[in-house]
Amino acid sequence: MKDAGMRIRVEPELREEFVELCRKNDVPAAQVLRAFMRDFIKTNSSKTKQLGSFNAKKALR
Repeated sequence: MKDAGMRIRVEPELREEFVELCRKNDVPAAQVLRAFMRDFIKTNSSKTKQLGSFNAKKALR
């Protein structure tokens, strides 16, 4: 399996607080983000399928 990169922009303060909390919890930031993404997909995939892609943004708010 090949890895794919993702680049996002966040406020410096948000990044620093996130990275610091990851360090304190001895967990890599990337691992936390991957877990969030998997959970987000699991939680929201049925909503998106039911509403169709046109209304998906409204369903996820």
